Amino acid sequence: MNWRDLPSLTSLRAFAAAAEHRSLTKAAEALNVTHSAVGQQIKALERELGTRLVTRTQHGITLTPQGEFLSKGLLQAFASMVNLTEDLSAAEATRPLLVSVTPMFASAFLMPRLSEFIEAHPSIELSLDSTIEAIDLKPGGVDMAIRYGTGRWSGLDAELLLPGCLTVVASRELVGDQLFTDPIQILDFPLLQEHASVEFDLWLEKVGISTQAKRKVVRMPGNMLLEGIRNGDGIGATVPAFIADELKSGKLIALFDDPIPDIAYHLVTLPGPIRPALKVFKRWLQHSVSEHERSLFRWKPAHML
Repeated sequence: MNWRDLPSLTSLRAFAAAAEHRSLTKAAEALNVTHSAVGQQIKALERELGTRLVTRTQHGITLTPQGEFLSKGLLQAFASMVNLTEDLSAAEATRPLLVSVTPMFASAFLMPRLSEFIEAHPSIELSLDSTIEAIDLKPGGVDMAIRYGTGRWSGLDAELLLPGCLTVVASRELVGDQLFTDPIQILDFPLLQEHASVEFDLWLEKVGISTQAKRKVVRMPGNMLLEGIRNGDGIGATVPAFIADELKSGKLIALFDDPIPDIAYHLVTLPGPIRPALKVFKRWLQHSVSEHERSLFRWKPAHML
């Protein structure tokens, strides 16, 4: 198709609307423009095609034979376009909202609140994919990913959701009343770490614990990591928002707390417009985080870096 030979879509719409209503005034109302704008667009189309399309009458307009010929094809074409876009819009409205989320965020923050979203928005079908792996965002696929990192991912939009803070934590049952003043003390216990996550390793290096130091490490999915910490299977590191209730009650103890300003949970999407269902889910999630942060218990860890 030679797109440069196609007349202006605006002028074609103006003529088609006028042909449908047989009136410039009614065409202007249908297009939400002025009467003169419709007339000017039709005149421009006539000049481009080199033929007269309409004749003004006392009660409106009539079409010339050339106008009748053109209007028949245009009205069919525009009707097909309307049906096509409506079908696409309807398909998008009914397609489940697919969100990729890390196992830890899913189990610790999202799942305990998910019933609130379902109750408030029963018409939105939500599909969750729990993985820590990188995923390919593309139209018609995963609508949004919730990921922990810097937010600087090429070709993607990343919106801050939950600020980062690495808290080294243990159950009261595991460590008792032991006072932790030196990070090396945690090496006396098993270290629970999430698969494919390096934050805990980087923190250990940051506080001067060599990668060659003897460690008892167990790696597991994020949802199992939190359960392991709660059960007293070892010491782990997580975001304090995920364990706020246990910190309040004293079941878990924050041994070391290290804010990480450049690392956080982000809502990651493709640039450009997003589906209405995703807008609703994003607003609900952001509101949930805000409510949680307002009520978050501020504890004093054994050692603040």
